[in-house]
Amino acid sequence: MKFFTVICTAALFLLLRPVRAASWSNSSSGTPIRGVNVGGWLILEQWLGGDIWNAAPNATDEYSFCDSLGPDAALSALEEHWSTWFTQDTVKELASYGVNALRIPIGYWSIVKDDSQPYVMGALDYLDQALHWAKKAGLKVWVDLHGVPGSQNGFDNSGHAGSVDWQTYPENINTTISVLKALAKKYSASKYSSVVAAIELINEPISWYPNNVSVTRDFYIDSFAEIRSSLTDNQNLQVIMHDSFVNLSDWSDMPATVNASYGQLGLDSHIYQVFTPETTDLDGPGHVQKACDYQYTLQNSTAIMPTYAGEWSAAEEVCLYANGTTMAGTSCSEDGCQCTSDDSSNWSQELVNVVRSFVEAQMDVFEGNSTGYFFWSHTGPGAWNFISGVKQGWIPQPLTDRQFPGQCGFVLNSGDHNGTYHHGHHINGHTNYRRVQRGLLGSGSPYSTVPYI
Repeated sequence: MKFFTVICTAALFLLLRPVRAASWSNSSSGTPIRGVNVGGWLILEQWLGGDIWNAAPNATDEYSFCDSLGPDAALSALEEHWSTWFTQDTVKELASYGVNALRIPIGYWSIVKDDSQPYVMGALDYLDQALHWAKKAGLKVWVDLHGVPGSQNGFDNSGHAGSVDWQTYPENINTTISVLKALAKKYSASKYSSVVAAIELINEPISWYPNNVSVTRDFYIDSFAEIRSSLTDNQNLQVIMHDSFVNLSDWSDMPATVNASYGQLGLDSHIYQVFTPETTDLDGPGHVQKACDYQYTLQNSTAIMPTYAGEWSAAEEVCLYANGTTMAGTSCSEDGCQCTSDDSSNWSQELVNVVRSFVEAQMDVFEGNSTGYFFWSHTGPGAWNFISGVKQGWIPQPLTDRQFPGQCGFVLNSGDHNGTYHHGHHINGHTNYRRVQRGLLGSGSPYSTVPYI
């Protein structure tokens, strides 16, 4: 495994870049948004784990969980889960690690009763409790409408895996807008104005059949207007669109379309490197380079509207061999080889370094080129678990610490530490990277680098 460094013919130059402060109006410190998602809490996701699934072993999502148990048993099990999966102690712990924001997913059925579906209500009270905890800890919160009527993507994270019917019936979109209006009216009140900074219109609506991205666009336009007209005390509450898995540039006209000033409308992109062959075929340095490449599209989008990596993780499918090289994969039989698919608590220090290098590259890109990030998730398996990442060493502490600085052509020295952003020398509009020879370990690290001056 290796470092990416910025090289000029005679020396390496670092150019100043201004700090990108959080666009949320009450984030006055200039500190970038360093957030964590609260996954698997108010919307169940089986793959994230939790004892709650023992109550309904054949369930695969919240819909089938509630359907299999019935309303009374489902509510009892969910209340136990809601009171233990994420607590005030969790908020305090995340804050102690430097996290300054939370993105909290919730389903429409927690805001409006839907007798046609097996879901049970009750989660909204726990969201309100979390807002109180966050306010006491000094964290901002982004309320994320993660599940809508009919399912916007057919994923379990919408509450109901399978068919995608959100756009099939107009009443589904109308109900979604009604839910958003209710959320905006409630959470723009003065009681919440110092903690709720944004509302996301919908999580991950697919852009392919049976959805139509033009319908999603119209929904965004209508929802923005309805939310703005529903705001009470906090007129600065930010409205967030998800990119619907199309290019960020496809949304560049939206602020002008809805007549939004900068900061009123934001864009959320979920940046993972584990779901497509394009990324699962990468070795360790390839994942770092891929992370670095995102800086350009993020930078361009953020110049138009606040743009966030609303979800990302440390997950990558690589194996580290005894000679220090990495290859794409989830298993290996060679002596001394270990893969990221193994239990993260058993990772060698060398493999921890591999993952930390990937994490640091992503953090650098998101802090230096976007409005901020939200790691998925606070807990979960392996490289999806932020708290474990801190304890196991592949999430930096403090979050500004870098064992592998300058991988993407610039060095971050966070504004909250009276520093500046430095950006690498660019040639013909692209950073000039040099990949250092593979397999050099050096100082116990699987990366080698040329020092910069």
